[in-house]
Amino acid sequence: MEGVAWFAHKYIMHGFGWTWHEDHHNMHKGFFEKNDYYALVFTPIAIFCIVYGDLNAEYWYLFHIGLGITLYGLFYFIFHDLIVHRRVKFKFTTKSKYMKRIMHAHYIHHKTHTKEGAEAFGFLYAPKKYEKK
Repeated sequence: MEGVAWFAHKYIMHGFGWTWHEDHHNMHKGFFEKNDYYALVFTPIAIFCIVYGDLNAEYWYLFHIGLGITLYGLFYFIFHDLIVHRRVKFKFTTKSKYMKRIMHAHYIHHKTHTKEGAEAFGFLYAPKKYEKK
């Protein structure tokens, strides 16, 4: 799912879907943002895949695709919305090199407030170059 998410983030959210993603890179009022619409798109797809794949043995693989979308969405919410962006206020500190690297990469990504010029499009993986020295 990380590859699919990287592709969608770079070419959809920073492409033709920028109108939904833009407020995520800029200040906005309120708890919700247009970027949350993406969850409304992926949720019915995941539900369809899980239900259809479970009810139709020949399409068993759809169940696993739907489960993958769902679990990735859960990890995205926990990591991205709760830990990185603190959309719900709670204390979080880490000593993990992995978490520090992925959070730093995401902060680098958000230095850009426009559709073009951003880097580090992953959510759960970041190359070693984003390790803080």
